[in-house]
Amino acid sequence: MLDTKWKGKSVVVLRHPLINPVAFGALLQYLYTGRLDVGVEHVSDCERLAKQCQLWDLLEDLEAKCEKVSEFVASKPGTCVKVLTIEPPPADPRLREDLALLADCALPPELRGDLGELPFPCPDGFSSCPDICFRVADSSFLCHKAFFCGRSDYFRALLDDHFRESEEPAASGDPPVVTLHNISPEIFSHVLYYVYSDHTELPPELAYDVLSVADMYLLPGLKRLCGRSLAQMLEEDSVVGVWRIAKLFRLARLEDQCTEYMAKVIEKLVEREDFVEAVREEAAAVAARQETDSIPLVDDIRFHVASTVQTYSAIEEAQQRLRALEDLLVSIGLDC
Repeated sequence: MLDTKWKGKSVVVLRHPLINPVAFGALLQYLYTGRLDVGVEHVSDCERLAKQCQLWDLLEDLEAKCEKVSEFVASKPGTCVKVLTIEPPPADPRLREDLALLADCALPPELRGDLGELPFPCPDGFSSCPDICFRVADSSFLCHKAFFCGRSDYFRALLDDHFRESEEPAASGDPPVVTLHNISPEIFSHVLYYVYSDHTELPPELAYDVLSVADMYLLPGLKRLCGRSLAQMLEEDSVVGVWRIAKLFRLARLEDQCTEYMAKVIEKLVEREDFVEAVREEAAAVAARQETDSIPLVDDIRFHVASTVQTYSAIEEAQQRLRALEDLLVSIGLDC
């Protein structure tokens, strides 16, 4: 209808007497959020609309929910159910996949084959009605202001406030163009998919670059996704570097995972210069530190060493790890 009879209209008037405004509002709630809350007196109107709009999943969910409500009321005489709620299971991917279709449409044609096989069908001839174009290097991403302003204070300021970057004039009928600097099209593609669908398939080797822009664009959820990806890179050679990144970007969960890993390999880490330097820096960062004050990094490692002790046989191994750490502290003149 929006591509044919309603095409180009800014206001669509629905006059059919069987279209209940309350049911139509519930239908919109479902389309945007995957959830539906409606009074039981409007359920039949919702079912009619779902059938008319060919929302077969919603129709099936409504029928199943009505059957459950009927069984519940029959088993508890006197019970009155006033509101019916449809809510997808936590693992239901349908809404995420539908929103990711918009991200797929926003990708420049030259990038659509670079992200691997997408977990949903690529739309054919579907116009997503973009209202903003982000120019990244030589690529143009046709996007929607509502998603970017709703997810990020940075983009809200950029697009809605007087802090916006210089906007390029658009050709007649084209969305306005905003150029983003210091980011590659590949990295912005991950930002794009996160903004639309709350998820992106993020290879560990790109996690740091995506994390940097996620921090700049004020996307804490994307930062956490990057932290989970970086956690896959924990090795003896990389753990100190990842720990530094976790502290820099305030990723508490990743920082804890790093110190937990350090506790497991501490006997090898004490021989590494990058770890020794990290301990020194942590000690120096403690304001007005006295000789016997604690060092946060050392305290966290000690905690994780102790937490692994479950049996008597593990006590000796834990003591060996702690001795290795204590010997290092003595050797560099840090008694804590």
